[in-house]
Amino acid sequence: MAFERIFGIQKIGAEKQAKSQSTGMTLTKKIITTKNAPRHNAPFSQGVVLDTTLYVSGVIGMDKDTMKLVDGDFSAEVRQTLRNLGAILQAANSSYEKVVKVTVFLSDLNDFVALNNVYKEFFTKDFPARSAFQVSKLPMNARVEIEAVAATGNMKTICCH
Repeated sequence: MAFERIFGIQKIGAEKQAKSQSTGMTLTKKIITTKNAPRHNAPFSQGVVLDTTLYVSGVIGMDKDTMKLVDGDFSAEVRQTLRNLGAILQAANSSYEKVVKVTVFLSDLNDFVALNNVYKEFFTKDFPARSAFQVSKLPMNARVEIEAVAATGNMKTICCH
């Protein structure tokens, strides 16, 4: 509740506005929900936009219709995970090109090369910053989970090559 002490929060439909007492700046918080990616009964949102920044919760390679992990090898699971991520990005008026940070959780770091091969099908240039970690267990015994931070709306990429 510290956030509520710092920011006065008013609920506006699915959006919440927070007004900073120190700067007078109004922030808009929007909860992102889409039927095009698996939705859980767990207490978290698929994504949250704060002003123009989208925070995507961890997604796994679950089929939205069966609510089970996709059949196939590790690459198939990564591919479905990234499709689910794409559905949430799209619901928030974002895209793979607007992703600025990705965190990858792997059940086996030896799958890192296979991850990269599929990852490059979705992120083709000007790659986002990324971290990858091996973890002992993921939901539903998934082999990969990915969370992301992305811009929404208009964005210009400037490269320093």
